[in-house]
Amino acid sequence: MCSALPALALALALALALLQSSVAFVPIGGGAATHVSITGTALLQKLTETCKAVAEASGHEFNPTGPSAEELVQACLGPTAPGEVSAAKFRAALQEVYVQNGMVDRDSVASAAYHFNSEAFLEGRGLITEGVVSIKFNIQKQEYQAARVTLGRVLHTLQDFYSHSNWVELGNTEPFANLIRPDLPIENIYSSDCASGNCPNPILANILQENKLTSGYMGTLSSEKPKGKCSHGGAGDLTSAVEPRGGISKDERRPGNEALHDAAVTAATSASLQLLEDIRGAAGNRDFLRLMGIARSAVVCFVIDTTRSMADDIAAAKEMVYEIIDSKKGTQDEPSEYILVPFNDPGWGPMNRTTDPEVMKSEISKLKASSPGNTDIPEMCLSGLQMALTGAPASSQIFVFTDAPAKDIHLKGTILALISSTKSTVSIYITSPRRRKRRSVKASFNDYTDLALASGGQAIHVSKEDLPAATEVILDTSTSALVTVLQRSRSSGSETFTFLLDESLRNITLYITGSQITFTISNPAGVSQSNTQLSGGLGTIQSVGNLWRIRLDDDKQTGTWKIQMASAQPYTLKVTGQNTITFIYDFVVPFGGPHPGYAPITGRPQAGRPAMLLLSVMGRKGPASVTVGEVGLIPVSRAENVSRGSTTDMGNGDIMVTVDAVPHGEFVVILTGTDSVSGSQFQRQSTTQMSVSKVIVTAAVDSSVEPGQTLSIPFSVMTEGSGGPCSINARNDKEFPMTFPMNVPLTTGQYANATLTITPPKDTPSGTDVTLTIMAKTSASTDSNYAVLRLSVVSKITDFVRPTCKVDRVGADDCPADVSQCASFRWDLSANITDGNGTGIDRITLRQGNGVLSHDALTHLDIEASYNASCCSQIVGIVAVDKVGNVGSCYHSIALPTIAPSVGPTPTVPGGGPPSLGLARPLLLLCLLLAALIARS
Repeated sequence: MCSALPALALALALALALLQSSVAFVPIGGGAATHVSITGTALLQKLTETCKAVAEASGHEFNPTGPSAEELVQACLGPTAPGEVSAAKFRAALQEVYVQNGMVDRDSVASAAYHFNSEAFLEGRGLITEGVVSIKFNIQKQEYQAARVTLGRVLHTLQDFYSHSNWVELGNTEPFANLIRPDLPIENIYSSDCASGNCPNPILANILQENKLTSGYMGTLSSEKPKGKCSHGGAGDLTSAVEPRGGISKDERRPGNEALHDAAVTAATSASLQLLEDIRGAAGNRDFLRLMGIARSAVVCFVIDTTRSMADDIAAAKEMVYEIIDSKKGTQDEPSEYILVPFNDPGWGPMNRTTDPEVMKSEISKLKASSPGNTDIPEMCLSGLQMALTGAPASSQIFVFTDAPAKDIHLKGTILALISSTKSTVSIYITSPRRRKRRSVKASFNDYTDLALASGGQAIHVSKEDLPAATEVILDTSTSALVTVLQRSRSSGSETFTFLLDESLRNITLYITGSQITFTISNPAGVSQSNTQLSGGLGTIQSVGNLWRIRLDDDKQTGTWKIQMASAQPYTLKVTGQNTITFIYDFVVPFGGPHPGYAPITGRPQAGRPAMLLLSVMGRKGPASVTVGEVGLIPVSRAENVSRGSTTDMGNGDIMVTVDAVPHGEFVVILTGTDSVSGSQFQRQSTTQMSVSKVIVTAAVDSSVEPGQTLSIPFSVMTEGSGGPCSINARNDKEFPMTFPMNVPLTTGQYANATLTITPPKDTPSGTDVTLTIMAKTSASTDSNYAVLRLSVVSKITDFVRPTCKVDRVGADDCPADVSQCASFRWDLSANITDGNGTGIDRITLRQGNGVLSHDALTHLDIEASYNASCCSQIVGIVAVDKVGNVGSCYHSIALPTIAPSVGPTPTVPGGGPPSLGLARPLLLLCLLLAALIARS
């Protein structure tokens, strides 16, 4: 079966390397096979295929040096000028899909449709259809996080079909393609009673003989089920003890069902590949990779005040964008995305985002300082920042330019919640306008300091004249592999801080903000340099406004460094470097049920209880190249020892950390370990500050909403502190109309339930992602907490007919039989493409082949496409996508007998019909490609 293919072999190696453990989620597989491993195997194989195609189209080889995520990302992005590429966003994207897959077992445990239980086949397919439509529209609008959330959930439902139904018992070895083809019927569903009164596993003979499709009934709260129906089975199913007894679930591999379990896993993996291929076809290769976080991780995001007094600031921001684009072009530090959000009074936005640096140059060149009103009125800064935090990828570097306090200070709590949820770093450049009247406002510049500190960024006060010198920080942090070694803040006083520098770090920089500061840096050998020595034995020191920037020399010594600091005013200290040794993390809580696991916390961890973190470590050659020492929590704003955690190795760099004694106030995560490549010890630290709360807010969104329709979202609030009234405040980043109770009464230790409704306007574009925050604050104290939710607005789609693509002419007679002579000859092909349901073709692209593709205007009903290529490029794949994301394709090879053109997998229908090509199609095509390459060589 073409098992020696490099791409497939690499995908399997990656699957083994990244999926040696199942972090949390059981449903297909209590042993080696889980939802996580099935999802990961499919994703990694599809990503490997995509990376290989992109690399070949770009003219370079796809040749990873090993099976780690880090090496896959490096090979996928291709050889460029110097620079390191971090795999953190790739690992975070994978983890997000895995986590959301498992969350179906918490949020929808009793829903038959989400698990294909109780013969809910049409309802389950409806969830898959709705989800895939949402994913495709989210990708179109570059809402990748929303797409990943839905992808994880859709894959869970799709995979459950093969474990919870009798599909494999009916002898099917290929996926049931009708589940992702809503234009095809689901028929032959079993609807009669079990005549024997007993329904063991294997399934009754009459069901198999009649080729009927069925699934088991699941009861988590009740043992009732319809007469004669089969049960899901397992300890969590109360119906399994009621006749007909037993169960047909193949979730776990147990004695007697090994073959059925393995068949279900194989079919679920192939089905996941089919669904991913459909999404890839609709998205295109590069956007599919961006969906999964495979891109240079540097993102430049500017939030700029455009009132009249900001002319100098805007000019400085323009120059900085131009310098970033020009200086980093062609390197691994070239930003993968540019984002610009202007704000004024009373408006803000729109958000401009692009992957094309020339487009960003054009957009920022259009910025002008103007104001329709009084320039002394504070501006809508936090509204612009909210737009950036919800629109930019997680863990982005966001830079704000303003010279006035925020008029919309009521958003401060929401901004803090979004910072915590996205883990993005916000640095704010605060300039003093030349003329400013004194006004009594609720906000102050200190609010900006609070936000910057909470995110791990800096609040930089500088004159307009000196602003260009202060923007060096933006160049420093616009890198694909930025790590934090140390971060501290103090209200005043003298203190000595230590930090560990390892051999792998490059471009090590210290940032200090504050006034009236003195400091002395010392390396492990005892060589020192003070703030009065701008150029000394350790590095170069620059000072502008309240910012000190210290860039250490490249030949720095590894080991423990010290910095002695003293100030009568508040100050901050941050030490950063460039390197791929890093970690990602989420605070989690366990959940029970038939398939227990861990759920991420979008708010603050619960006070009075141990904090649990799920942490993933990355090294230069993958997690195997690092050894983790200690993981703990450390306060940022006061001197206190690290609260060390106990660790459980989950395999492949995934670690469950439990911290019993959580620090008071704000803290960050700190990790130490050893890099096996160099043998040196390393220290890394998270940037986003976190604290605990006695208040808990829980909520979940399990569906999208249509424009003009109202969606109800239940939520619950509980406190372990004093009971009494609790104020509720909810906001969404699109300002859609919402209703919710302003207050709920709380009794200590008991959940209070409430409902929020949100109604997107009728003209909301399909694919719009909405970020919603629900905040709760007790009246008895200043304690508060929040939940952050994301939901998609998706118009109802009725067109599920795929475009047809038919090859109608091939001209390859000139190609020589001796492929060694192929370079001097060419062949061509024409194909007819039509949209079956009249929505219209949106784009036609090459999936495979190095030739030239041209086609008629897309306004035509029947479109003729022409392809011309060298006789050395012997396989072509053409993909057509209509305006609602339906994908059709056709392939042709002049090397071997051709595979018949197809618009997708041929459906397999219970009761008869030809088997689907499913996974066989891409493998056969890869085999053809390999054969052609071997023949040429």
